[in-house]
Order: sequence, then C-alpha cells, then structure tokens
Amino acid sequence: MSAFWTEPDWDEHERVEVVHHRASGLTAIIALHSTHLGPAAGGTRFWHYAEPSGAMRDALRLSRGMSFKNAMAGLPIGGGKAVVLLDKDGTKTPAMLEAFGDAVEALAGRYVTAEDVGASEADMVAIAKRTAHVCGLPALEGDAGGDPGPFTAMGIYHGIKAAVAHKLGKDSMQGVRVAVQGCGSVGGGVARLLAKDGADLIVADIDGGRAQALASEIGGEAVESDMVIGTACDVFSPNALGAILDDESIARLDCAIVAGGANNQLARPEHGRQLHARDILYAPDYVINAGGIINVSLEYLCRQDGKACDINEVRQRIAQIPGRLQTIWDASAAQGLPSNEVADAMAMELIGRG
Repeated sequence: MSAFWTEPDWDEHERVEVVHHRASGLTAIIALHSTHLGPAAGGTRFWHYAEPSGAMRDALRLSRGMSFKNAMAGLPIGGGKAVVLLDKDGTKTPAMLEAFGDAVEALAGRYVTAEDVGASEADMVAIAKRTAHVCGLPALEGDAGGDPGPFTAMGIYHGIKAAVAHKLGKDSMQGVRVAVQGCGSVGGGVARLLAKDGADLIVADIDGGRAQALASEIGGEAVESDMVIGTACDVFSPNALGAILDDESIARLDCAIVAGGANNQLARPEHGRQLHARDILYAPDYVINAGGIINVSLEYLCRQDGKACDINEVRQRIAQIPGRLQTIWDASAAQGLPSNEVADAMAMELIGRG
C-alpha cells in the first residue's frame, strides 16, 4: 500500500490509521477528514478489495464525502469513514467486530461509526459492546436510529421530485421514467416510493433475481445491470457503488437528470463538467443522500445528551434536502458552473477550508 498522502484522493485528512489485529484477522483503515464541526462521523464499509490501494482510495474519498455531507446537512459533526478489508469469501467474525470496536474506542470519540455497505444493525450492536461511539443501533418505535437505508431513500425520493420540478417543470412523478441502479435497501426504497407516485420504473441490480423481484412488486421493468446506464429515461438514479460516472458512461447516458444515493458517483471531479456540458442536471450525491446520516447522527447526539430523539425531527431535516439542492442549482445556473463544483465550494467553506 503506497503512502496515503501521495494518493490523488488525499485532501489534507486529519488522521488516517491502518489497523491490523492479528488474532482476529482484522485489517481496517479509519480515515478522519475533518473534525472542524465536531467528531468525524461516517459508516464502516465491509468489502473485499482486489488490491489494498482500492481500500485506501475508498477510505479517503468516502471520508471527504462525509465531511461535505454532514456540513451541508447542517449537522454538528465532521467527516470520517472506515473500511474493513474482507477476504474473497467475505469472512466477518465476532472477533473482528470486537477488534474493530476497540480501534474505534482508541480514538476517544474523534470518530463515530455507523452502517455502510456490507454492514448491518447486528454488526453495530456487536461493535457497541466495545465502544459507545457507534450509531445506527436498533431504535424504539418513534425514535431516531436503526437501519439508515430507508431514511437515505426518503431523502433521495424528495430530491428526485425536486429535480424533476426544476429540470422538467413537472409537479408530479406520474409517467416520469426513472432508471434505478441498485435494488438494495436504498435503491429499492427509492423505487417503491416513486412507484406509489405513478413513476415509470426501470430497475437493475448485479443480482438479477433481486431486480426482477422488485420489478414484479412495483410493476416496473428489470434490465441487465450493465445496460441500465444507457437506458432512455428522464432520471437516472445510481444507488449502488460509486465512481460509475466516467468518460465512457457519461457518453452513454440518455437522461435529463442524474439523482441517486451512491457515494462518489463522479469517477473524478471533472466528470461533473461533462454532465454540465451535456445539460444533464446533477444532484450532488452527498447532498441528496444525507437522510441516513441525519437519522443516525441525531440518534447518537441525543444519546450523548441522555435523551431520545423524536423521529419527526429526522423527517423535518430530511425534508430540507430539496431546498439545499435548489440553492445549488440556482447558483450553478447563475455562475455557469457545474453543480458539483458549486456544492464543493459551499461545503469547503462550512468546514473551514474555503
């Protein structure tokens, strides 16, 4: 693994740790991008990487994205991320979770972890046995917390409706054609909410059976995962892994809007300029997908204060996402700049790096 400060995604991160616990087999990277607004908060991704450099790239990019996401959501927390490197069989043991909890605890509250790809509520419960600096724990009915996926989906749903109103001039999703990439907790949630509004749904997933099951449930159409990017639609909604918008895929897009929950959708920042040049409206991912972190961060902050957090406060904050997107799109139009560059400048100002 090369020195992380030579990586192209290094952005003056405050702290990057490589954790290895021989007895449990844990190897993890914990990256703290900024604690300017509060403790660095962001989920832990459990994933098999063909090369360790891929894990470092994810940790650096995702932690920076969390700084921006949390700042733009108006949360009193900074940005961090952790990646646990799994073997090719995806082995994840209780001992590994305990060791990871110890690693989080050793940071003495500078990092707060939560669920991400490959993690579950049960994993957070296991980690919480070793540290209090964890969120996304099971919640009582009416309280914040639990699986962040449905809350992320809720924010994306609101954001897509705002994008359709802004770009297409429509105040209804009836008949709007939306291609959803990823049918998991987030993508599936987005598709179900849009289907209730009468949208015309095309869905895709690397698990073709899951895509077909969702399509049957919502009365949509399932397509192959490698075909969805080029599908003719009004909205392309990426809700799987990131870095999917590059030279080749942007050239294939046949849509007016890109709005989805995947983190780091742009392979490189300059790909936002390519979307802008094609007059494709882009909803910056860390703004539209903030619903999950709003939910679990409020859970954590309220717990630190010794009180429960009403789920209605979470919903009220998620409902502010369209307004933030509209501010970005208005500034983008006024300045003639891509929306990702406008959003980045706003976020950098908020974390004291403007």
